[in-house]
Amino acid sequence: MSTSSNLSASSSLPSSRFTFWLVLCAMILLATNMRAPIVALGSIAPVVKDALDISEFQIGWLGAVPMLSFAVGALISPTIGKRFGLENTLIAMIGLLTVGMIIRTAIPTWCGFLIGTLLLTLAIGFANTLAAPVIKQRTPQHIPLITGLFSLTMTTAAGIVAGVVLPLSEQVGWQWALGGWTILGVFAFVIWLFLRVRLGSSNHQAVIPAALGSSDISMWRTTFAWQIAIFMGLQSLLFYTVASFLPSIWVSKGLSAVSAGQMGSVFQFMAPVSILSLTWLVNRGRPIQALAVFAAVLNVVGILGVSYLSTDLAWLWSGMMGMGCSAIFTLSMMLFSMRTYTTNQASELSGMAQAVGYVIAFFGPLGTGWLHEMTGSWSMPLFIMLILMIVNVVIAWLVSRPVMVDGKYI
Repeated sequence: MSTSSNLSASSSLPSSRFTFWLVLCAMILLATNMRAPIVALGSIAPVVKDALDISEFQIGWLGAVPMLSFAVGALISPTIGKRFGLENTLIAMIGLLTVGMIIRTAIPTWCGFLIGTLLLTLAIGFANTLAAPVIKQRTPQHIPLITGLFSLTMTTAAGIVAGVVLPLSEQVGWQWALGGWTILGVFAFVIWLFLRVRLGSSNHQAVIPAALGSSDISMWRTTFAWQIAIFMGLQSLLFYTVASFLPSIWVSKGLSAVSAGQMGSVFQFMAPVSILSLTWLVNRGRPIQALAVFAAVLNVVGILGVSYLSTDLAWLWSGMMGMGCSAIFTLSMMLFSMRTYTTNQASELSGMAQAVGYVIAFFGPLGTGWLHEMTGSWSMPLFIMLILMIVNVVIAWLVSRPVMVDGKYI
């Protein structure tokens, strides 16, 4: 009787192929919601400012809130995910994200917009952290592929929304232009509910034999965790700084406003090329250490070109930074899963690294803007950024060694 019941239970489990496609679809729909609501605000900020009659300072806070919310979400999400299950937590956060998008458009006031932004960015902070452990648990044989497609979708969706939200607002109004993307949150909520029903909950993790590595590791006292936190944090600092100021920097170096704006687009749209190339190379077994160092070097050369080299190659310097930032972000997401033994460890490493990383990133745009205002020039901010990117080459070499989170070589 016991044998027949076991056979019956095993036959009711979804096949590995079904699990792969279900997780892939769920991750892609989740990714469509993770950057688009933030980028959309940046593209339509002047319209929102006029509509709500708010100041530049208040708009600046709306731009700074996401990084703080990401850090808070990353800090607390591993504990909550472990207590209630990864899928259950993500379903709740997708619901919160959707509610946040509705609030900031349905209540057209400064407070309504701020509360909605806080809610949706906190939810995204949870999703940022818990995506990697879900991929590790559900599709351990396809970590690079699904992580790469997840990152690619997130970037592509953000680029599409950035390009269409302003012209769309002229046709249907800014509230519909921002709030219409809520439908993607609804779709993601439905498919994650279906995934939870079909695959069950992750509340109870399998016990990993001690021979495979210690399961009792404090990420806050682990060298590898701090290395990947700095690696990801310096990349995020560069990304958010460049996203905020690149057109202004190019204008100061003699480019027209139109050409400078195009350089911002080049920076953003090199991401898909970078992510597809990286995912293909990792799946082909190319050394992760070489890829990590190369990505960090791209950022160095890019910021060096912006600072001191010919503006005739502005597209090249901008594109190199776009490729470097996207590759480092995607590699970091992969390493959360590939350098840990258990799903809980992947969640804790992801949470710790992203909490530290987004706190570092928070000071990029603020510090750059302050230095520019104090000196009246972009030279000092760019020089400091160059030094930080050179440091990140060394961190890239360290963090991408074939070493597990506890220091043991693979």
